[in-house]
Amino acid sequence: MNTPAPAEEVRRKSSIATLKGLLPFLRPYGRQFAWAALALLVAAGATLAIPYAFKQMIDLGFGASGVSNPQAVDRAFIALFGVACVLAMATAARFYAVSWLGERVTADIRNAVYRHVVMQSPQFFEVTRTGEVLSRLTTDTTLIQSVVGTSISMAVRNSLLFIGGLAMMFVTSVKLSSVILVLLVATILPIIAFGRRVRRLSRDSQDRVADASAMAGEVLNAMNIVQAYTHERIEANRFGSAVEQAFATAIRRIRARSLLTVVAILLVFGSIVFVLWMGAHAVVQGTMTGGELGQFILYSAIVAGSIGALAETLGEVQRAAGATERLMELLAVRSPIQSPAQPRPLPARSAKGAALALRDVSFHYPSRPQSPSLSGLTLDIAPGETVAVVGPSGAGKTTLFQLLLRFYDPQCGSIQLDGVEIRDLALEDLRGAIGVVPQDTVIFAASALDNIRYGRANATDGECVAAAKLAAAHEFIDKLPDGYRSFLGERGVRLSGGQRQRIAIARSLLKNPPLLLLDEATSALDAESERLVQSALEAAVAGRTTLVIAHRLATVQRADRILVLDNGRLVETGTHASLVAQGGVYASLAALQFHPAS
Repeated sequence: MNTPAPAEEVRRKSSIATLKGLLPFLRPYGRQFAWAALALLVAAGATLAIPYAFKQMIDLGFGASGVSNPQAVDRAFIALFGVACVLAMATAARFYAVSWLGERVTADIRNAVYRHVVMQSPQFFEVTRTGEVLSRLTTDTTLIQSVVGTSISMAVRNSLLFIGGLAMMFVTSVKLSSVILVLLVATILPIIAFGRRVRRLSRDSQDRVADASAMAGEVLNAMNIVQAYTHERIEANRFGSAVEQAFATAIRRIRARSLLTVVAILLVFGSIVFVLWMGAHAVVQGTMTGGELGQFILYSAIVAGSIGALAETLGEVQRAAGATERLMELLAVRSPIQSPAQPRPLPARSAKGAALALRDVSFHYPSRPQSPSLSGLTLDIAPGETVAVVGPSGAGKTTLFQLLLRFYDPQCGSIQLDGVEIRDLALEDLRGAIGVVPQDTVIFAASALDNIRYGRANATDGECVAAAKLAAAHEFIDKLPDGYRSFLGERGVRLSGGQRQRIAIARSLLKNPPLLLLDEATSALDAESERLVQSALEAAVAGRTTLVIAHRLATVQRADRILVLDNGRLVETGTHASLVAQGGVYASLAALQFHPAS
């Protein structure tokens, strides 16, 4: 089993090492990067040619008494315009290429992260808030888009301008260039020092944004409870505090970046001004022409501008490094529940349903290692049998369903479906053979038809309608404004609890699995709807094995067998009548429900 990479180890990496995590997403687009690089080289070359054109114009076109060579001036301006045309075309091509790359790579990263997250087991979501995942999918990937689509090309462009401009400065004047180079080297140390601080603050800033997003997501998904307890103002204040913390951290990052920019630009331009003062004296003394000084000034401006831009770009790269760290940490997580490398196939489906066997199964949740949820559970369920699972809250009923679906693996024991250990099955095959109707119904923000079709993606409209009729959902769906095409709202807010439950039942019936798990499937229904759904379910269980979790014992009296769990152990088994006659746990539960104390 793969384990997550320690976050501390990831954080110790340098910015460059962290950004290497993006290479798998960049590698498929080598051709596009080559075109962008070519356009960038041409644009940088055209920029570096401009100062030389100015030198030619000044030295060849102007004399001491004014214009001495109009033709030279004309040629210089024509050449300058030609360079400008090349620069414009190359810059536009570079912008398109790198912007396309930024959008494409960001889309790939978002897809990869989302695909990775949805493959995680429930254990992952025990410790990770969905709001934090959403923040990484949006905010962090947007930062990476900015770097891939802008900052990297700008960094390369300004690096080329810096190298090319510095080289041309030496060609123009070795003395002045040597002086300015020594002064520029002195600016590197403060830039590096501040850059490290910006990177650390960038990471902290993104963490605070993720915290605020996670808090908002949690509250927005529970607005009914928030408003029922009149906590709107409290939650708004709590979110405001989180936002203010994120803002304070962002301000510290902005302040550090601003200081980095001030230091870099002042040191660089201060050095250049000093050297240009020396150059002006050289022209006065006749050791340098006016054109050479003009050329040197322009190249100095290019070098200074490139250093300033590199300092600005460095801040963006530091922020992207922090975002990349977070995304790589997420992608490094490996689910403990995996399909085997060579899965075994399920036997051909029996006409009666699936056979289920548990042998000495014990399990505790990773977050509660000292509290066993199931202990030494052994049972056999025959194909076509309808078995009810009852017991007090916390007895292990829902845990049993989660183990059958392999949301978790037991610490010891085995579970077999049709004689095959479920760990040897591909997850898709295992879960494809099981239908689930949970107690907490999940309705997606889509149409009624799409929600039912979630049970089998390739089902026809007619099959979806047939499943809805079987689940007693057709009548109320047909009365919706657009019938089966009606939008049900986020989490099905436009439906009642009973209607949502019948949609979920229709979804599971459409799947037509050999094993059906019903977790309080009729808990949210009124008496009339419960009667209709119970009747439908009685017909639907034909040809499949069914396990039913029920707190209301009246709904399980017709089960072929009733299993009674208590503290994770199977304590009783039998029919309703035999269990009542035993006078044990089931009899006590039945007495409370059927003959409550007055």
